[in-house]
This record gives sequence, structure tokens and C-alpha cells, in this order.
Amino acid sequence: MIVGVGIDVAEIDRFAAALERTPQMAERLFVEAELYLPSGERRGVASLAARFAAKEALAKALGAPRGLRWTDAEVVQADSGQPSLVVRGTVAARAAELGVSGWHVSLSHDAGVASAVVVAER
Repeated sequence: MIVGVGIDVAEIDRFAAALERTPQMAERLFVEAELYLPSGERRGVASLAARFAAKEALAKALGAPRGLRWTDAEVVQADSGQPSLVVRGTVAARAAELGVSGWHVSLSHDAGVASAVVVAER
């Protein structure tokens, strides 16, 4: 059963400008594994913008309650490239309240826009 659906888009150039203007913003939004590839190289801004959109979509799927911490949701990627979510803390608590037992995530970026859809199910 679907508990919630969220969708979000982020303009990549605008997101890049925000990161440049406020460099510490990246550490407030993402855990280290989201910021860096396994090689140690920093992820590209389009990839980060898509992850940001996923976190926004996740919040919407949970009813957009106040108090969720950005770093309590992590977008991870399987070797196949399929994205998924790892939730902890405030996000896990809200998901438990709603009976969420699984997530479906889709990320995309093209033509200057990053987008994400998150479906929460029980």
C-alpha cells in the first residue's frame, strides 16, 4: 500500500550557485558518502542536485513534517546504478509513525534540471 508520494525538481545552475555562495551548505545537506564517489572524487553538481531533490521528495512523501534532518536521509546507489534510501533518526521515526516499510526512488538530471520521485510504501 502506498503511504505517500513526493516529487521535486532542482535547477542545477541555481543549486550550484547556492553551494558556491554557502560552501558549508553541502555538509548540512549530505553525508560524506553522498558527497564523494568511492574513488574519493567529489560528486558532480548535477548528481548532488538530484540527491537534494530526492530528499525534498522524501519529505513530501512523509507529509512534509517539521524537524526532519537532511542528513537523516541518505541516497545510496547499488552497483547496478539503482538509487535507494537509507533513513535514520528523525526521518526513520516519521517513517515508523506512518508504517513505512520500503521506498522506491527515481532520480534524473537533464536540460539543466535535476528531479526525483520517492514513493513510500507499507
